[in-house]
Amino acid sequence: MVPTTVHLLRHGEVHNPAGVLYGRLPGYRLSARGEAMARMVADHLAGSGDEPRHDVTLVVASPLERAQQTAAPLAEAFDLEVATDVRLIEAENHFQGRTFGVGDGSLRHPEHWPHLVNPFRPSWGEPYREQADRMLSAVDSARVRARGHEAVLVSHQLPVWMARCAAEGRRLWHDPRRRQCSLASLTSFRFEDDVLVGIRYSEPAASLLPGAATVSGA
Repeated sequence: MVPTTVHLLRHGEVHNPAGVLYGRLPGYRLSARGEAMARMVADHLAGSGDEPRHDVTLVVASPLERAQQTAAPLAEAFDLEVATDVRLIEAENHFQGRTFGVGDGSLRHPEHWPHLVNPFRPSWGEPYREQADRMLSAVDSARVRARGHEAVLVSHQLPVWMARCAAEGRRLWHDPRRRQCSLASLTSFRFEDDVLVGIRYSEPAASLLPGAATVSGA
């Protein structure tokens, strides 16, 4: 059996003072804390203190800026280039670029209401099944490329959670508040040959999480 691990890394905190759902919009960069989170994950995987050095041979990121920034210190720590895979991109969302709420947010405008009629698909954006399929396809490609070693794929909260739910045979529709996918967290798929044998969740940057902005749902 050849063991391979593919880590799904959610990007770090983003500078988003307006609190909008930024989705796939360009120009949303990591905050100072987000940059620190990215460095902390890189140090963790590269082996700092009592931590062992991981055998990372492949770093791939979503094309969005915040994912590329999160991948950069990790690639540097392992002397690798950051590859880009569009399959890791954030989920498409009708409410992108808007605030989401009843007060002064999108929910008070009737023209948006038809996008809320089906939470199971969901009707406001990219179907959950499509997200899961593209993410698992990216995981499989990384498993082949990093065979016998470890790969890190930098993506976004919802696509990572969809990949995990699908791999574990869970239903894909869910309460967003119950996602186990904090900023800069790792969801690690462990394979023996081409067989998935386990999924492990960890938070290397947990010490930076209190007070971190997560309003974007990205």
